Amino acid sequence: MRGGNTRAVALVVAVWLGVGACSGGGVAARPAVEPSEQAAETPPLPERFTEQRLAWDECQAPTPLQGSGDVPGSEWQCATLTVPLDYAAPGSGETIGVAVIRKPATGGERLGSLVFNFGGPGGSGVAALPRSGERYAELNERYDLVSFDPRGVGASEGVVCRSDAEIDAAAQRNDGPPVGEAEELAYLSRAYDHARACEAAAGPLLPHLTTVDAARDLDLLRRALGDERLNYFGISYGTKLGAVHAHLFPEHVGRTVLDAVVDPTRDVVERALLQTQGFQLALDRYLDACVPRDGCPTEDGLAELFDALAERPLPTDSGRRLTQGLAVTAVLGALYSELSWPTLTEGVRQAREDGRGELLLAAAERYNGRDAEGRYRNLHAANTAVNCADFASRPDVADVRAHEPAFVEASPVFGPHLVWSLLDCAYWPVVGERDQPEVSAPGAGPILLVGTVGDPATPYVGARRMREALGEGVGVLLTYEGEGHGGYQSGDACVVGTVNAYLLAGTTPPDGTVCP
Repeated sequence: MRGGNTRAVALVVAVWLGVGACSGGGVAARPAVEPSEQAAETPPLPERFTEQRLAWDECQAPTPLQGSGDVPGSEWQCATLTVPLDYAAPGSGETIGVAVIRKPATGGERLGSLVFNFGGPGGSGVAALPRSGERYAELNERYDLVSFDPRGVGASEGVVCRSDAEIDAAAQRNDGPPVGEAEELAYLSRAYDHARACEAAAGPLLPHLTTVDAARDLDLLRRALGDERLNYFGISYGTKLGAVHAHLFPEHVGRTVLDAVVDPTRDVVERALLQTQGFQLALDRYLDACVPRDGCPTEDGLAELFDALAERPLPTDSGRRLTQGLAVTAVLGALYSELSWPTLTEGVRQAREDGRGELLLAAAERYNGRDAEGRYRNLHAANTAVNCADFASRPDVADVRAHEPAFVEASPVFGPHLVWSLLDCAYWPVVGERDQPEVSAPGAGPILLVGTVGDPATPYVGARRMREALGEGVGVLLTYEGEGHGGYQSGDACVVGTVNAYLLAGTTPPDGTVCP
């Protein structure tokens, strides 16, 4: 779940069997599958793309656009993959450098590479994978762990629409849902200015930031890694990317896990409403689990806090204020993981009882990708650019008014804010061809889908709908009866064991398996 403005939070699209030609081990090859029609629609790629091999070197520290941080350890290696800017004209000479990172397999019987996308869209895999590498240590024994910054993200021609100071100023402007014609016009004026700024900064790149483009990059990465089939672990938006790749290149699909699965069957309005329902469900579960002696908030108390912040933002030691928009972002972000619930409780208590906003502001700024020096990742700009390039729908203010009752019914706390995410692509210079990605991938299975019942950002129903959309015999559903955005990262032994058995041994669980 990512958005470009703290007044509301945008859609998640938001939170995550190959034979390696150079491998020492092998995985049984699948029956041949015909390439999809879409894969054949683009011109053949020149050999300089298809025959390239990656020149691995030591990694540098993540840039501010990637999220900053320390230099990865010496076991990590980095490289750049060259891809065409425009797959419709691959011989034009215009290219993008896609940043890639890997940690070579640590044990014997290597199975090839396992490529990760942690979601967003807009998340830097080059920065994220080293931070979470220990989580995948067992998989690393037989796979090279690999991730990348998708086009438009981080070190791969990262889109930047506004300066850090401008993003700060927008966050500190105490905007709530606009009320009345004057506020609506001001809101739309800011949306127009933002779209024009993005067009001025990255106009020629914006039409080429679709998920289909990224999926084609993903298949070029597979080639450059020397793998006959792509072994892949996609989380959140990464599930959409993986499913689109499976549709385009079913014959190249290896062992694939899609965790925190995006619903591929809904339009922009339906997706936003489904997500609003998901966050309300997560809020209900959080409130039910909260221990009263810890000073648990109530649903009405949260709504009252948001209303009070609209009139009077709270001070913090940094001099920055906790505005209504930042408080909403903080609460939504904390519902991503059960581990954040105690901090959320204390942050709300601090705001309501002490009149201070330090804890909620820190939570919001972590989510917004602001580092200690006030520099922002390009996560939100890239998120907007990819989503707007993907989606054809362009709801307007009349649509917001028409759908507001349904959003408020879905969540009295979040609905009044999230309904305005319908305008995230207003005035964007690029319009997608369709809202629903093409993901049917006959013959590409089995693809393991992990759906978490309490997932706020990609509600569980999306996993079931993805299974249907992939086609008969392709998707295999594993249900996690738990909380948070993503089953594997919860650490649940049943989920981790089932996924690892599939990736390491090719053991596919029965469709409908439930953990724990």
